[in-house]
Amino acid sequence: MPFGQLVLGSPGAGKSTYCDGMQQFMGAIGRQCSVVNLDPANDHTNYPCALDIRDLVTLEEIMADDKLGPNGGILYALEELENNMEWLENGLKELGEDYVLFDCPGQVELYTHHNSLRNIFYRLQKLGYRLVVVHLSDCFCLTQPSLYISNVLLSLRAMLQMDLPHINVLTKIDKISSYDPLPFNLDYYTEVQDLRYLMPSLDAESPALKKGKFTKLNEAVANMVEQFGLVSFEVLAVENKKSMMHLLRVIDRASGYVFGGAEGTNDTVWQVAMRNESSLPDALDIQERWIDSKEEYDEMERKEEEEQEKLRAEQARAAEEAGLGDGSVPGVAPQFTSGSGIRVTRKQNT
Repeated sequence: MPFGQLVLGSPGAGKSTYCDGMQQFMGAIGRQCSVVNLDPANDHTNYPCALDIRDLVTLEEIMADDKLGPNGGILYALEELENNMEWLENGLKELGEDYVLFDCPGQVELYTHHNSLRNIFYRLQKLGYRLVVVHLSDCFCLTQPSLYISNVLLSLRAMLQMDLPHINVLTKIDKISSYDPLPFNLDYYTEVQDLRYLMPSLDAESPALKKGKFTKLNEAVANMVEQFGLVSFEVLAVENKKSMMHLLRVIDRASGYVFGGAEGTNDTVWQVAMRNESSLPDALDIQERWIDSKEEYDEMERKEEEEQEKLRAEQARAAEEAGLGDGSVPGVAPQFTSGSGIRVTRKQNT
């Protein structure tokens, strides 16, 4: 049973960067992973692309042939993909049981009210794929109440539209300390606590809209979000291994991967760690790690990485002195060590 992530988010949220980083991270823990590009406007990907929608249709061709703009062209391209699902299904069959990351376009219409993207992934579910939506938002939205509430509404609408296991993620969290101070602790935003506390800040942001129907509208929006009670956020710094590890644990729990991944992915040790290790930091950990004491944590993790590098070098020398060359065992690929101390041996295909 193959598993996959649907990587959604507005333009600039870091979807392609996330796919690149997550694919590398999965490679380090021994999980076979492929990335599928579903953005017809993305003509240059940072990651090795196993399947590219541009081999089926390109945005430039659609805009030229049908006289459409960029947004309309991308909607049309996804409709073309929906009507040619055999192309996608045949391409995925060649990937076997690989864990798949689907890099989706940034047009929010695709996952708020347009049905093609949802229909495509419903078809994949019928093929046996276990999918989870990873919805990315730039953490810069926390700096303005209006942006934050807009992102909360967008996340809520995407959750209702896609109707799949859903993880909302605030990306680039390592930059949040360089922005203006937040009026509340980070846990207030990640847990989407009572939005009515943001009303004074929202009024101060737009004094001209302070009175009248706009205040009532803001209060109605806050009440609606609270009544649904669905939205919460994880945080992510792609270049931080511990942050990536934490998010992958959350995603694997949401998709059910932790209860038995695809055969041959060779990350049994990772699954054991998922079942037995409590790795989900509480709100105070997040506030302290990324805002209050970011420099201290960065330095501590840098020193840990240096110690691990020294340990790996010593192990390699010991293996070489023992006559094992680079420390490998015949028939087994080199080992990878993650920042958590998890050690995984990747099997070579025979």
